[in-house]
Amino acid sequence: MLGYKKSDLVLFGAWVVACIATLGSLYLSEYLGYEPCKLCWYQRILMYPLTVLLGIAYFRGDTGVRTYVLPLAGIGAAISTYHVIIQRIAASRASAPSGGTACGRVSCENDYLNWFGFITIPMLALIAFIMIIGAMLYLVRTERSGKN
Repeated sequence: MLGYKKSDLVLFGAWVVACIATLGSLYLSEYLGYEPCKLCWYQRILMYPLTVLLGIAYFRGDTGVRTYVLPLAGIGAAISTYHVIIQRIAASRASAPSGGTACGRVSCENDYLNWFGFITIPMLALIAFIMIIGAMLYLVRTERSGKN
């Protein structure tokens, strides 16, 4: 494959996912005017550094970045899961951070985007975090097996 190792391609793919998630969130808030809720801010805080970390790791060929990326992506996936649950399960809404508090006017229950009845902004973030986690776990597995 033109001299590329699989680990390089995996790092590149994870970096592309983080870039798309970051640019997508900026597009939704800055261009379309969707104000992020408190949980969306937490997800952004965890996704944006992944863009930088994975980009540097890809260009340096550093698979050791998984040590830093896995905790960030894991926490981000947990917050995204909680956010999806708040939006989808009415009984869980009592535990949602409410609008009008420190985060501004937006409630975490808001659903700006709803494609096919289940794809929401937190669901897209969850998918991105899971893809990045999968890429990092692939790197762990290949390093343990001695392949590349």
